[in-house]
Amino acid sequence: MRSVEEQLALVSEAAIAPEPVRIAIADALGLMCAEEVQATRPLPGFDQAAIDGYAIRAVDVGGERGLGRPADAPVHLSETSLPVVGEVAAGSQRPLRLQPKQAVRVHTGAPLPTLSDAVIPLEWTDRGRKRMVASKPVRSGEFVRKVGDDIRPGDVAVSSGAILGPAHIGLLAAVGRSKVLVYPRPRLSVISVGHELIDIDREPGLGQILDVNSYSLAAAGKEAGADVHRVGIAAGEPRRLKEIIEAQMLRSEIIVISGAVGGSGSDSIRAVLSELGTIDTTRVAMHPGSVQGFGLLGDDQTPVFLLPSNPVSALVIFEMFVRPVIRLSLGKRTPLRRTVRARALNHVGSKAGRRGYVRARLMRDSETQDYLVEGLGGANGAPSHLLAGLSEANAMIKIPEEVTQVRPGDIVEVIFLSQGR
Repeated sequence: MRSVEEQLALVSEAAIAPEPVRIAIADALGLMCAEEVQATRPLPGFDQAAIDGYAIRAVDVGGERGLGRPADAPVHLSETSLPVVGEVAAGSQRPLRLQPKQAVRVHTGAPLPTLSDAVIPLEWTDRGRKRMVASKPVRSGEFVRKVGDDIRPGDVAVSSGAILGPAHIGLLAAVGRSKVLVYPRPRLSVISVGHELIDIDREPGLGQILDVNSYSLAAAGKEAGADVHRVGIAAGEPRRLKEIIEAQMLRSEIIVISGAVGGSGSDSIRAVLSELGTIDTTRVAMHPGSVQGFGLLGDDQTPVFLLPSNPVSALVIFEMFVRPVIRLSLGKRTPLRRTVRARALNHVGSKAGRRGYVRARLMRDSETQDYLVEGLGGANGAPSHLLAGLSEANAMIKIPEEVTQVRPGDIVEVIFLSQGR
């Protein structure tokens, strides 16, 4: 029996980022940048007001350090009463030239008049329209965004390998880039197999089961960041199944097949897959989801995961092994979800020699802010295979192989499920 760590190491080696593509920056959020983007122009491109106020010469309101006066020291109004000779709005292209002992009303983002070296905020003035009276001085350069304060020509705006967040997207826009080279989302195909399966728009008869897995696993793939194609139910002769899988090998970097292990028809499925590549079916020391398979198909060595038909087992295997491969393919440095330590609120059982992953509800104590966790599956004899319980969970309790019982008050390790990407 293989350990969870051994299986994770095996599948993680297959994570390969797709070939880079150039896409619009509006679609690049969360993707890994595949080029170094250098600025070709300064940001900001001109001296501009950082706040609504008046553009002035700092010396005209007693703001020079050489006067020996603290910045917040009071001054005589007669020394700081200046005529207002104009107004400049953001986006203005009409140049103004400031003369000594003058002020110009400016809005945030407006270009500064020539010779002005500071902006005095409205709150520090009487807001006069024809004359402005300041209540305290400003230093030269205060409340001004100088040319190139943010980025200078030749600076690296976005590095290759950076995961593009909102700030990166803003920087790309600021340096005039409408498109960027990125590693795209890995394409994931999800297939369900089983003669008992029917699609959800049909009424199941005796012995028939609605196809749950292709929908839940496709949703899990999208949540992980993949570009998902839900193939649905692949039924029919082995030759037809082979054609379906070969078609997905051409369009996907990862393939997930549920119902391919543990059932009566799994032998024929694995026989078909063995014609396309190397498939390894094994038991992993975990529950649920011990029986699973993994292999590499075709000349491109496309990773394929074989999951059981049980929806909870399939989702747990996806969470622990498929999701990390997707995250690694996206360039994430931490492909596994965040874990915390929490105090158990109820009894939870686990199987000896296997690592347990028990769905749970994670909470925080309102007074101590300690994490508390309530087991939802496998607790007090509750069945661990029911999907309804998993839908209520926001976490999983990870129970070590040597532990068979978690008791109220025990400190356990908990995996977040409802965390962001």
